[in-house]
Amino acid sequence: MDLLTFKLILVFALFLLSLTIAAYSTWAERKVAAIMQDRIGPNRSGPFGLLQPLADGGKFFFKEDFTPQNAEKFLFVLGPALVMFISLITGAVIPWGKTLNIGGESFDLQVANIDVGVLFIIGMASIGVYGIMIGGWASNNKYSLLGAIRASSQMISYELAMGLALLSIIMMTGSLDLKVITETQTSGKIWGLFEIDGLNWNILYQPLAFLIFFVSALAETNRHPFDLPECESELVTGYSTEYSSMKLGLYMFGEYVNMFISNAFIVVLFFGGYNYPGIEWVTQNWGENAAGILSIVAFLTKTVVGILIFMWIRWTLPRFRYDQLMHLGWKTLIPLALVNLMITGAVILAFGN
Repeated sequence: MDLLTFKLILVFALFLLSLTIAAYSTWAERKVAAIMQDRIGPNRSGPFGLLQPLADGGKFFFKEDFTPQNAEKFLFVLGPALVMFISLITGAVIPWGKTLNIGGESFDLQVANIDVGVLFIIGMASIGVYGIMIGGWASNNKYSLLGAIRASSQMISYELAMGLALLSIIMMTGSLDLKVITETQTSGKIWGLFEIDGLNWNILYQPLAFLIFFVSALAETNRHPFDLPECESELVTGYSTEYSSMKLGLYMFGEYVNMFISNAFIVVLFFGGYNYPGIEWVTQNWGENAAGILSIVAFLTKTVVGILIFMWIRWTLPRFRYDQLMHLGWKTLIPLALVNLMITGAVILAFGN
C-alpha cells in the first residue's frame, strides 16, 4: 500500500469517527443528564436508546428548511457550513496512534504531520469563530446577533489564556509538532526519580497549565457553564435561533465535533497522547501492529473520558453571569497562566528541561 492510499483511508476513517462520536455524544449527553436527574433517558429507539442519534438525524433531515425573509441568504448558509468544516479538518494534525506496519512499511496514524500542529489547531479554532459570527449576523435577528457577539468575545478572551498555557508545554518539549510532543511523553524519569514506560505525561509537570487549558477549552466550545452565547433564558437559543433542519444540525454537530477534537488535543498535550503504560514493552514483544492498535484504543479511551467529564460538568455546575465569565478569563486565568509560564521558565533555567 502506498502512502497516498493509506492517507485517503485515514481521512475517511477520521471523518466517520468524528461524525460517529459527535452523533453518539448526543446520546451520551442525554444519558448522563438522566443519571444526574435519576431518570432513565433515551430508551425507545433500539436497545438502551442506541438508535436515538439516527432518529434525531432523520428528524433534522426531514424538518422544514426555513430561511428568514430578511436574512443574508448566502451567509446564512455559510455560517453553519464553516463551523462544521473547520471542526472536521482540525483533527488532521492530531496523531491518533503510534504506527501500523502494512506490507513491511510503517505508517503514521496522522493525516498531516506538520511542524506547527499546535498553531494549526489554535488558528482553526480562531477561524471557527467566524462561522458563528456570520450565522448570527446573517440571521437578521437581535437574539442571534447578541449570541454571536457573546460567542466571539468569549472565544477571543479565553484563547489568550489557552495560548499562554500552551507556551508552558512548548517550552518543556521544545516543539510545536504534536507528534514530537507525544513522543516526549513516552519515556524518561518521572520528576527525575523513577521511570515507567509510557507514563511520563505532561500533566505530572504542568497541572496548573492543564487546569487553565481545560477551563479555556470549556469556554472555547461554548460548553456549560460557559454557554452564554446560547442560554435559553436570555437569548432563546442564541446565534442559532433562526436555524432549522440540517443547518441547525450542522451547528449542533460542529459543537460536538469541537468537543471531541478539544479533548483529543488535551490528551495529546497533557495525557501522553497515544502512550500507555508498557507501550515499548508491547512493541518489542507483541509487535508494531499490536502496539499501534492498543495505542489507538488508549487514545480514544482517554478522549471519551474527557468528553464524559465535559458532560458531567454541564449537569453539575450553574451557568456563569456574563461579567463573571469575563472576570474569570481576564483577571484570573490569564494572570495564572503568566505566573505558570514564569515558573516553568525558571525551573527550566535552573534544572534543565
